[in-house]
Amino acid sequence: MTMNSDPAGPRDERPVDPTQPGVEHFDAGITHVDESYAAGAAKGILYSIIETLGTLVGGPDLPSHTSSGYEDMIETAQELRAKIEQ
Repeated sequence: MTMNSDPAGPRDERPVDPTQPGVEHFDAGITHVDESYAAGAAKGILYSIIETLGTLVGGPDLPSHTSSGYEDMIETAQELRAKIEQ
């Protein structure tokens, strides 16, 4: 089979092989992988955010009003992590 560099040119019109999985299987596979990796990535990002904010809150030079804001963000990130892990 040769590649056609002209997109307006003739296409390969071979018949579809019924023994090969259809488009719906491909879509289901992509959706599964997407959902699996998305949850893992979100957990990793939230873990990093929680750790970073925890370090900032523990800093002795941080003003108290800023510290309370960071503590609120840590709580929100922990709630999100709990929802993802369910």
